[in-house]
Amino acid sequence: MPDIITLGESMVMMVADQSDSLQFVTNYSRKIAGAESNVAIGLARLGHSVGWLSALGQDPFGTYIRNTIRGEGVDTSQVAFSAEYPTGLLVKELNEIGDPLVLYYRRGSAASKVTPAIINEEYFTNAKLLHVTGIFPALSPSCQETLYAAIAIAKKKGLLVSFDPNIRLQLWTKDAARETLLKIAGMSDLILPGIAEADLLLGTAEWERVSAFFHELGNQYVIMKNGPDGAYHSTKHRDGSVATGYQKGFRVNRVIDTVGAGDGFAVGVLSGLLEGLPLADAVVRGNAIGSLAITVRGDVEGYPTRNQLEAYIAHHARNE
Repeated sequence: MPDIITLGESMVMMVADQSDSLQFVTNYSRKIAGAESNVAIGLARLGHSVGWLSALGQDPFGTYIRNTIRGEGVDTSQVAFSAEYPTGLLVKELNEIGDPLVLYYRRGSAASKVTPAIINEEYFTNAKLLHVTGIFPALSPSCQETLYAAIAIAKKKGLLVSFDPNIRLQLWTKDAARETLLKIAGMSDLILPGIAEADLLLGTAEWERVSAFFHELGNQYVIMKNGPDGAYHSTKHRDGSVATGYQKGFRVNRVIDTVGAGDGFAVGVLSGLLEGLPLADAVVRGNAIGSLAITVRGDVEGYPTRNQLEAYIAHHARNE
Protein backbone atom coordinates (compact mmCIF):
# COMPACT_ATOMS: atom_id res chain seq x y z
CA MET A 1 0.00 0.00 0.00
CA PRO A 2 1.35 3.49 -0.85
CA ASP A 3 2.17 6.29 1.59
CA ILE A 4 0.62 8.91 -0.73
CA ILE A 5 -2.55 8.66 -2.81
CA THR A 6 -3.68 11.00 -5.60
CA LEU A 7 -6.97 11.04 -7.49
CA GLY A 8 -7.63 12.73 -10.83
CA GLU A 9 -7.73 12.65 -14.60
CA SER A 10 -4.70 12.36 -16.86
CA MET A 11 -4.89 13.00 -20.59
CA VAL A 12 -2.75 12.36 -23.59
CA MET A 13 -1.14 15.69 -24.47
CA MET A 14 -0.24 16.68 -28.01
CA VAL A 15 2.34 19.47 -27.92
CA ALA A 16 2.93 21.50 -31.08
CA ASP A 17 6.41 21.16 -32.55
CA GLN A 18 6.15 24.60 -34.20
CA SER A 19 5.62 27.96 -32.54
CA ASP A 20 2.76 28.89 -34.87
CA SER A 21 -0.95 29.23 -34.27
CA LEU A 22 -2.45 25.78 -33.76
CA GLN A 23 -4.42 26.44 -36.92
CA PHE A 24 -1.22 25.99 -38.93
CA VAL A 25 0.71 23.41 -36.89
CA THR A 26 1.21 20.07 -38.66
CA ASN A 27 3.49 18.16 -36.24
CA TYR A 28 3.02 17.33 -32.57
CA SER A 29 4.89 15.45 -29.86
CA ARG A 30 2.96 13.13 -27.57
CA LYS A 31 3.21 13.44 -23.77
CA ILE A 32 0.88 13.07 -20.79
CA ALA A 33 -0.84 15.77 -18.72
CA GLY A 34 -2.69 15.75 -15.42
CA ALA A 35 -2.10 17.73 -12.24
CA GLU A 36 -2.54 14.81 -9.87
CA SER A 37 -0.37 12.39 -11.84
CA ASN A 38 2.24 15.16 -12.17
CA VAL A 39 2.42 15.29 -8.38
CA ALA A 40 2.51 11.50 -8.17
CA ILE A 41 5.42 11.30 -10.61
CA GLY A 42 7.33 14.08 -8.86
CA LEU A 43 6.98 12.39 -5.46
CA ALA A 44 7.98 9.01 -6.88
CA ARG A 45 11.15 10.54 -8.34
CA LEU A 46 12.05 11.65 -4.82
CA GLY A 47 11.69 8.08 -3.59
CA HIS A 48 8.20 8.22 -2.08
CA SER A 49 5.62 5.44 -2.38
CA VAL A 50 2.71 6.84 -4.40
CA GLY A 51 -0.55 5.49 -5.82
CA TRP A 52 -2.72 7.14 -8.48
CA LEU A 53 -6.48 6.51 -8.77
CA SER A 54 -8.25 7.27 -12.04
CA ALA A 55 -10.02 5.90 -15.10
CA LEU A 56 -8.77 5.73 -18.68
CA GLY A 57 -10.23 4.67 -21.97
CA GLN A 58 -9.54 1.14 -23.13
CA ASP A 59 -7.64 2.59 -26.04
CA PRO A 60 -4.00 3.09 -27.08
CA PHE A 61 -3.80 6.49 -25.36
CA GLY A 62 -5.06 5.03 -22.08
CA THR A 63 -2.47 2.25 -22.22
CA TYR A 64 0.24 4.79 -23.01
CA ILE A 65 -0.71 6.96 -20.01
CA ARG A 66 -0.91 4.03 -17.61
CA ASN A 67 2.41 2.60 -18.77
CA THR A 68 4.16 5.99 -18.60
CA ILE A 69 2.98 6.74 -15.07
CA ARG A 70 3.69 3.20 -13.91
CA GLY A 71 7.13 3.44 -15.48
CA GLU A 72 7.89 6.38 -13.16
CA GLY A 73 7.36 4.13 -10.15
CA VAL A 74 3.77 5.12 -9.36
CA ASP A 75 1.34 2.35 -8.43
CA THR A 76 -1.49 2.21 -11.00
CA SER A 77 -3.26 -0.89 -9.70
CA GLN A 78 -6.38 1.17 -8.88
CA VAL A 79 -6.79 2.63 -12.38
CA ALA A 80 -9.97 1.48 -14.14
CA PHE A 81 -10.25 1.04 -17.92
CA SER A 82 -13.46 1.82 -19.78
CA ALA A 83 -14.52 0.23 -23.07
CA GLU A 84 -17.37 2.75 -23.35
CA TYR A 85 -15.63 6.11 -22.80
CA PRO A 86 -12.33 7.41 -24.24
CA THR A 87 -9.17 8.81 -22.73
CA GLY A 88 -9.15 12.62 -22.51
CA LEU A 89 -7.07 14.75 -24.88
CA LEU A 90 -5.18 18.02 -24.43
CA VAL A 91 -3.59 20.06 -27.23
CA LYS A 92 -0.90 22.57 -26.27
CA GLU A 93 0.61 25.43 -28.22
CA LEU A 94 4.37 25.88 -28.38
CA ASN A 95 5.19 29.33 -26.99
CA GLU A 96 8.53 31.04 -26.80
CA ILE A 97 7.28 33.55 -24.22
CA GLY A 98 4.46 33.37 -21.69
CA ASP A 99 1.83 30.77 -20.96
CA PRO A 100 0.85 28.57 -23.92
CA LEU A 101 -2.67 28.19 -25.29
CA VAL A 102 -4.14 24.90 -24.04
CA LEU A 103 -7.23 23.23 -25.51
CA TYR A 104 -9.07 20.46 -23.64
CA TYR A 105 -11.10 17.63 -25.19
CA ARG A 106 -12.19 15.83 -22.05
CA ARG A 107 -16.00 16.02 -21.97
CA GLY A 108 -17.34 12.46 -21.80
CA SER A 109 -13.92 11.02 -21.00
CA ALA A 110 -13.52 7.84 -18.95
CA ALA A 111 -12.30 9.83 -15.95
CA SER A 112 -15.29 12.18 -16.08
CA LYS A 113 -17.60 9.18 -15.68
CA VAL A 114 -16.07 7.71 -12.52
CA THR A 115 -18.16 7.11 -9.40
CA PRO A 116 -17.22 6.40 -5.77
CA ALA A 117 -17.36 2.70 -6.66
CA ILE A 118 -13.79 2.95 -8.00
CA ILE A 119 -12.45 3.63 -4.50
CA ASN A 120 -11.15 0.67 -2.51
CA GLU A 121 -11.12 1.70 1.15
CA GLU A 122 -8.47 -0.87 2.00
CA TYR A 123 -6.09 0.86 -0.38
CA PHE A 124 -5.98 3.78 2.08
CA THR A 125 -4.83 1.57 4.95
CA ASN A 126 -1.41 2.70 6.23
CA ALA A 127 -1.30 5.65 3.82
CA LYS A 128 -0.22 9.01 5.20
CA LEU A 129 -1.51 11.60 2.75
CA LEU A 130 -4.22 12.16 0.13
CA HIS A 131 -3.56 14.89 -2.45
CA VAL A 132 -6.46 16.29 -4.49
CA THR A 133 -7.02 19.30 -6.75
CA GLY A 134 -9.92 21.42 -7.89
CA ILE A 135 -9.70 20.08 -11.44
CA PHE A 136 -11.23 16.65 -10.85
CA PRO A 137 -14.48 17.86 -9.22
CA ALA A 138 -15.00 20.26 -12.14
CA LEU A 139 -15.34 17.37 -14.59
CA SER A 140 -18.77 16.11 -13.49
CA PRO A 141 -21.09 15.69 -10.48
CA SER A 142 -19.97 12.06 -10.16
CA CYS A 143 -16.33 13.18 -9.99
CA GLN A 144 -17.28 15.52 -7.15
CA GLU A 145 -18.94 12.69 -5.26
CA THR A 146 -15.94 10.46 -5.87
CA LEU A 147 -13.58 13.09 -4.51
CA TYR A 148 -15.77 13.66 -1.43
CA ALA A 149 -15.82 9.90 -0.81
CA ALA A 150 -12.05 9.68 -1.08
CA ILE A 151 -11.60 12.55 1.40
CA ALA A 152 -14.08 10.94 3.82
CA ILE A 153 -12.12 7.68 3.75
CA ALA A 154 -8.84 9.56 4.14
CA LYS A 155 -10.13 11.40 7.22
CA LYS A 156 -11.49 8.15 8.66
CA LYS A 157 -8.08 6.54 8.22
CA GLY A 158 -6.21 9.52 9.68
CA LEU A 159 -4.52 10.74 6.49
CA LEU A 160 -3.42 14.33 5.96
CA VAL A 161 -5.53 15.83 3.15
CA SER A 162 -3.73 18.22 0.81
CA PHE A 163 -5.73 20.44 -1.55
CA ASP A 164 -4.52 22.52 -4.48
CA PRO A 165 -7.49 24.55 -5.86
CA ASN A 166 -5.88 24.55 -9.33
CA ILE A 167 -8.80 26.53 -10.74
CA ARG A 168 -9.66 25.87 -14.40
CA LEU A 169 -12.39 28.27 -15.51
CA GLN A 170 -12.56 26.48 -18.86
CA LEU A 171 -14.36 23.72 -16.96
CA TRP A 172 -16.92 25.63 -14.87
CA THR A 173 -18.17 29.06 -13.81
CA LYS A 174 -16.57 31.19 -11.11
CA ASP A 175 -19.57 30.79 -8.82
CA ALA A 176 -19.66 27.01 -9.18
CA ALA A 177 -15.91 26.80 -8.66
CA ARG A 178 -16.01 29.01 -5.57
CA GLU A 179 -18.82 27.04 -3.90
CA THR A 180 -17.32 23.61 -4.51
CA LEU A 181 -13.70 24.51 -3.84
CA LEU A 182 -14.48 26.19 -0.52
CA LYS A 183 -16.38 23.06 0.49
CA ILE A 184 -13.32 20.94 -0.31
CA ALA A 185 -11.08 23.43 1.50
CA GLY A 186 -13.18 22.87 4.60
CA MET A 187 -12.40 19.15 4.42
CA SER A 188 -8.64 19.66 4.01
CA ASP A 189 -5.63 19.99 6.30
CA LEU A 190 -3.35 21.79 3.84
CA ILE A 191 -4.38 24.25 1.14
CA LEU A 192 -2.14 25.65 -1.62
CA PRO A 193 -3.84 28.46 -3.56
CA GLY A 194 -2.04 30.89 -5.81
CA ILE A 195 -2.62 34.60 -5.27
CA ALA A 196 -5.18 34.84 -8.09
CA GLU A 197 -6.97 31.74 -6.80
CA ALA A 198 -7.17 33.14 -3.27
CA ASP A 199 -8.65 36.32 -4.69
CA LEU A 200 -11.24 34.38 -6.70
CA LEU A 201 -12.24 32.24 -3.73
CA LEU A 202 -12.22 34.91 -1.01
CA GLY A 203 -12.36 38.27 -2.78
CA THR A 204 -8.95 39.16 -1.37
CA ALA A 205 -5.33 38.15 -1.77
CA GLU A 206 -4.23 39.94 1.40
CA TRP A 207 -2.12 37.30 3.13
CA GLU A 208 -3.27 37.90 6.71
CA ARG A 209 -6.91 37.60 5.70
CA VAL A 210 -6.30 34.56 3.49
CA SER A 211 -4.40 32.64 6.16
CA ALA A 212 -6.88 33.57 8.90
CA PHE A 213 -9.83 32.45 6.78
CA PHE A 214 -8.43 29.04 5.92
CA HIS A 215 -7.18 28.39 9.46
CA GLU A 216 -10.65 29.20 10.74
CA LEU A 217 -12.05 26.83 8.13
CA GLY A 218 -9.93 24.03 9.61
CA ASN A 219 -6.69 23.99 7.63
CA GLN A 220 -3.60 23.36 9.72
CA TYR A 221 -1.29 24.54 6.93
CA VAL A 222 -1.96 27.43 4.55
CA ILE A 223 0.38 28.28 1.69
CA MET A 224 -0.26 31.03 -0.86
CA LYS A 225 1.92 30.88 -3.95
CA ASN A 226 3.27 34.18 -5.24
CA GLY A 227 4.56 32.98 -8.59
CA PRO A 228 8.31 33.30 -9.19
CA ASP A 229 8.68 35.56 -6.14
CA GLY A 230 8.07 32.73 -3.67
CA ALA A 231 5.30 31.78 -1.25
CA TYR A 232 3.66 32.78 2.03
CA HIS A 233 3.11 30.02 4.58
CA SER A 234 1.33 29.61 7.88
CA THR A 235 0.97 26.80 10.44
CA LYS A 236 -1.68 26.65 13.15
CA HIS A 237 -0.45 24.69 16.14
CA ARG A 238 -2.56 22.61 18.50
CA ASP A 239 -2.39 25.29 21.19
CA GLY A 240 -3.99 27.76 18.75
CA SER A 241 -0.83 29.73 18.05
CA VAL A 242 0.02 30.54 14.44
CA ALA A 243 3.49 30.72 12.87
CA THR A 244 3.80 32.54 9.55
CA GLY A 245 6.59 33.28 7.11
CA TYR A 246 7.62 33.93 3.53
CA GLN A 247 10.16 32.09 1.40
CA LYS A 248 11.67 33.77 -1.64
CA GLY A 249 11.57 32.03 -5.00
CA PHE A 250 14.59 30.67 -6.86
CA ARG A 251 15.91 32.88 -9.64
CA VAL A 252 15.56 31.39 -13.14
CA ASN A 253 17.49 32.90 -16.03
CA ARG A 254 15.17 31.71 -18.78
CA VAL A 255 11.57 30.53 -18.50
CA ILE A 256 10.74 27.84 -21.07
CA ASP A 257 7.35 26.43 -20.00
CA THR A 258 5.34 27.43 -16.93
CA VAL A 259 2.88 24.51 -17.02
CA GLY A 260 3.62 22.04 -14.22
CA ALA A 261 5.32 24.57 -11.93
CA GLY A 262 2.47 24.60 -9.41
CA ASP A 263 2.36 20.82 -9.28
CA GLY A 264 6.14 20.77 -8.81
CA PHE A 265 5.74 23.20 -5.92
CA ALA A 266 3.23 20.80 -4.34
CA VAL A 267 5.71 17.94 -4.78
CA GLY A 268 8.32 19.83 -2.80
CA VAL A 269 5.98 20.86 0.00
CA LEU A 270 4.40 17.44 0.42
CA SER A 271 7.71 15.57 0.33
CA GLY A 272 9.12 17.93 2.94
CA LEU A 273 6.18 17.53 5.30
CA LEU A 274 6.22 13.75 4.91
CA GLU A 275 9.87 13.77 5.89
CA GLY A 276 9.20 15.87 8.98
CA LEU A 277 10.62 19.18 7.74
CA PRO A 278 9.27 22.43 9.20
CA LEU A 279 6.80 24.07 6.82
CA ALA A 280 9.28 26.83 5.94
CA ASP A 281 11.83 24.28 4.74
CA ALA A 282 9.15 22.35 2.86
CA VAL A 283 8.18 25.57 1.06
CA VAL A 284 11.83 26.15 0.10
CA ARG A 285 11.80 22.70 -1.46
CA GLY A 286 8.57 23.58 -3.25
CA ASN A 287 10.08 26.78 -4.62
CA ALA A 288 13.10 24.81 -5.83
CA ILE A 289 11.11 22.20 -7.75
CA GLY A 290 8.73 24.80 -9.15
CA SER A 291 11.68 26.74 -10.53
CA LEU A 292 13.22 23.63 -12.06
CA ALA A 293 9.92 22.76 -13.74
CA ILE A 294 9.84 25.97 -15.80
CA THR A 295 13.31 25.53 -17.28
CA VAL A 296 12.28 22.73 -19.68
CA ARG A 297 9.33 21.90 -21.92
CA GLY A 298 6.69 19.55 -20.58
CA ASP A 299 4.78 19.19 -17.33
CA VAL A 300 7.05 16.75 -15.45
CA GLU A 301 10.26 16.71 -17.45
CA GLY A 302 11.93 19.18 -15.06
CA TYR A 303 11.05 17.39 -11.83
CA PRO A 304 14.27 16.26 -10.13
CA THR A 305 15.51 13.10 -8.49
CA ARG A 306 16.54 13.28 -4.83
CA ASN A 307 20.23 13.84 -5.65
CA GLN A 308 19.43 16.50 -8.26
CA LEU A 309 17.18 18.37 -5.84
CA GLU A 310 19.71 18.38 -3.02
CA ALA A 311 22.48 19.56 -5.33
CA TYR A 312 20.27 22.32 -6.76
CA ILE A 313 19.25 23.66 -3.33
CA ALA A 314 22.86 23.53 -2.11
CA HIS A 315 24.08 25.40 -5.20
CA HIS A 316 21.40 28.04 -4.73
CA ALA A 317 22.32 28.48 -1.06
CA ARG A 318 26.00 28.98 -1.92
CA ASN A 319 25.20 31.60 -4.53
CA GLU A 320 22.59 33.64 -2.63
